[in-house]
Amino acid sequence: MSTDTTRTGAADPGPAPEENPRMSVFVHPQGICESTDVGPATRVWAFAHVLPGAKIGADCNVCDHVLVENDVVVGDRVTLKSGVQLWDGIRLGDDVFVGPNATFANDRYPRSKQYPEEFLQTVVADGASIGAGAVILPGVRIGRRAMVGAGAVVTKDVPANAVVVGNPARIVSYVEADDVQVVTPEPATEPRSLAGGARLVPVKVASDMRGALAAIEFAQDLPFVPARFFAVFDVPSKDVRGEHAHRACEQVLVCLRGSVTCIVDDGTERTQVRLDTPGVGLYMPAMTWGTQYRYSADAVLGVFASLPYDADDYIRDYESFVEALRESGADA
Repeated sequence: MSTDTTRTGAADPGPAPEENPRMSVFVHPQGICESTDVGPATRVWAFAHVLPGAKIGADCNVCDHVLVENDVVVGDRVTLKSGVQLWDGIRLGDDVFVGPNATFANDRYPRSKQYPEEFLQTVVADGASIGAGAVILPGVRIGRRAMVGAGAVVTKDVPANAVVVGNPARIVSYVEADDVQVVTPEPATEPRSLAGGARLVPVKVASDMRGALAAIEFAQDLPFVPARFFAVFDVPSKDVRGEHAHRACEQVLVCLRGSVTCIVDDGTERTQVRLDTPGVGLYMPAMTWGTQYRYSADAVLGVFASLPYDADDYIRDYESFVEALRESGADA
């Protein structure tokens, strides 16, 4: 963030940044910007108030009737629409959009004239958008490029790229999936490539009047010989499973009953796959971010893993996943 705060005074507001070769901070004559840590080309409009301790990046738009308290950090190219208050402990990344009258809170148990030793930190990661009138509870993290719908009440962390709506907010989809694969009841005749080297693989299914059977020959049908198998079931459809990557472990997911929607993410591209037949498996290589959601009420998801359980093999934070990809030399 720049500390160049060449600001215009009330008597002479001067040209807006796009007309100003010095790219100075613009403060409307009826706006107040007490901070000296504001990036170039940022605009503070009428009846907005930025307190002295706030840090605001470059090319931000602070619209009318916005309040920014002291212990607040705002990244570059952020838009704060009218009626937004950023209280102590709020952290906004780059390219964040906060819609009109969206409300943040920083104290779970507020009392008049009683203050916590430290306010909870609420983080909105790069590129996320918050719709008009949404309510964000204290201590929540909204992931990179997530979308919070208008009027949503966010009570829990929102995963990267997720779209959430309602009260309480629930995931309804994911943004910008590069390819949506809807798996048909017929098994895949050949592997189909997805993001990050993931692919759909056929599973043998036999069915007659006595019932149905799905069979996998470990050494022939899977990309690895499994060291572990587990099943996920009785998951409420509103809940999300997965939301992690593995450093070394590979997996194959087979929906044995019902349906599950899966996201495969390699840090650059994402693929959404609906598994609704035991005749197709989803292979996920190591270092791919996986999410499973929209479980049907009767869903049973079988998972074959190449390695025994190891807590250290998990990457549970998306930003850490992207950083690990960078460190490994992958283009994320």
